[in-house]
Amino acid sequence: MLKGQKLFSGAGLIAVAVLLIVINLAAGLFLKGMHVDMTANRLYTLSEGTQNILGNLDEKITLRFYFSEQLLSGMPAVATYGQRVRELLEQYAALADGQIELVVKNPEPFSDEEAEAMHYRLQGIPVDTTGSLAYFGVVGVSASGASRAIPYFQTEQEESLEYELSGLIYGLANPRRPVVGMISALPLDGGPANVFVGKTQEWFILTQLKRSFDIRDLGEKPESIPDSVDVLMIVHPKQLNEKTLFAIDQYVLGGGRVLAFLDPFAESDIEIEKPVEGAEYVTSARASNLGPLMEAWGIELAPYLIAADRHAATRIKSTVGGQEKGVVDYVAWLTLREENFSREDFVSGRLNSLVMGSAGILRQWPGAKTNFTPLVTTSDQSMPIDAASIQFFTSPEELLQAYQPGGEPFVLAARVSGNVVSAFPDGIDGVEDRLTQSSESANIIIVADTDMLRDMFWVSFQDFYGRRAAVPSADNDTFVINALDNLSGSNDLINLRSRGRSVRPFEKVADLRAAADQEFRIKELLLQEKLSETGHKIRELQKSVTSETGEPVMSEAQLDEINKFRAEHIEIRKDLRNVQHALGKDIESLGTRLKIINIALVPLVVIVLATILGVVRVRRAARST
Repeated sequence: MLKGQKLFSGAGLIAVAVLLIVINLAAGLFLKGMHVDMTANRLYTLSEGTQNILGNLDEKITLRFYFSEQLLSGMPAVATYGQRVRELLEQYAALADGQIELVVKNPEPFSDEEAEAMHYRLQGIPVDTTGSLAYFGVVGVSASGASRAIPYFQTEQEESLEYELSGLIYGLANPRRPVVGMISALPLDGGPANVFVGKTQEWFILTQLKRSFDIRDLGEKPESIPDSVDVLMIVHPKQLNEKTLFAIDQYVLGGGRVLAFLDPFAESDIEIEKPVEGAEYVTSARASNLGPLMEAWGIELAPYLIAADRHAATRIKSTVGGQEKGVVDYVAWLTLREENFSREDFVSGRLNSLVMGSAGILRQWPGAKTNFTPLVTTSDQSMPIDAASIQFFTSPEELLQAYQPGGEPFVLAARVSGNVVSAFPDGIDGVEDRLTQSSESANIIIVADTDMLRDMFWVSFQDFYGRRAAVPSADNDTFVINALDNLSGSNDLINLRSRGRSVRPFEKVADLRAAADQEFRIKELLLQEKLSETGHKIRELQKSVTSETGEPVMSEAQLDEINKFRAEHIEIRKDLRNVQHALGKDIESLGTRLKIINIALVPLVVIVLATILGVVRVRRAARST
């Protein structure tokens, strides 16, 4: 046997096996909890916000993790997720410098641990025909006895795991929640939307806000803002009276922070008003604004203009006459991605996606002395459209056909800061004591859309053993809570919440679809033009050819024209099908290439590299002997 082949002898193989066992045992003992996070958003690495929360704990917190290990062992996905949650909780305890005690419970049927889980109202799920319940949740208990719980960890919401856990700990360490004063003309609380519609489900955005903030309803037109309000949230302010505007003005001048949602056309506003006695009910105006406050703050909402963006268009099902006509890009509903968000601001810095409906356009007021910082913008391929186009049911197809990119981005949300003066320099009747300028730098966030708060734009729901489980598809709630956190002075939770959901679309596929869809629309427009032209010619022929009774008759010329049109119609429809077929082929081809790369090319590269390294090592060993 050659010297270079001694490694492959029986004794050598035994030595290698023993060495591997020793390495694995040592890794289990000394490298426990260590990991390398190679995900794009570093989802498995505790963020700076979590580390700040853990480092600032003033009192001890006990985390009780309830996981029915045996009962859930038959559900591989849940069992794996349970191990993931436990490992993350161990990381929390290790980083908290003794301020977090982790207690792991394994609740079995009729055990004391099950009684504890039921006491804390954790969600038990049936796992067999005997009615046994399995538990998978956590309870946090502070030294003062306060408790907060996550009833059940759903595998579908793994991306927001760190935020849920850090939010629980933060809430226990900071029991005093910021007070948010709410002024809203929309039924966020599920109140009647109009005189014909009764009470509905509370909007989920409000449910989310109540988890982190003390929400105080100030009514639609309050005449004063309580001193206890940390942040004033204004939603769809319609025709506010002078006293309400003055109250907001004085609140800001006194150092109050504002988050305002305005809209040139609020699709969610379906209020019905009766303008005069005996008249029919009519739909009220759907625009909102803050009147003179906007100029005082140095910002304006372009009147009755909606920001359309083909690049961010949301794909929706198109229906005509109650029949589905396929999927179309709706340029008035925007699905915004990472490139649309300012990365330099806490509020928008780590958002993944937002969905807005008929959003307006914000601009800095000419000559304004305040700072205007865009947070959310469209692409530079946007164009403004009149709100009437949406109000009077212009179809998505018609909007696409009339689309002409303008070459500049539009601002959809912005921060206004700096010193401001009163919008009422002469005051108002009945008020003597007043502020004329801000006592400190103002901090105001304005959003040119209210529909983004509505459930249909960003969240769906599933029934989870009798409990309504939310499945967000966009970060609309994240943006709102980030803004309120930031305005109330808390930034530790923002990075956690912002990295909660990661929407990673197939951009190449989207580009292929957009290109083919554009060609499809152009051909469709040509078809419609030919249809109109042929119809006009038929009408002209009918005017000149009539029967003895005066009724128009079908002449040979008309028949020839109709047959010609039908032939053109069939040919163009064939072309349209070819475009769609080509699109499918392009996407299928792209998918095939990706499969080849993932299934064959990557392993082949690994094999080649391993072979090269093996040959190099053998040659080195041979030279050394």
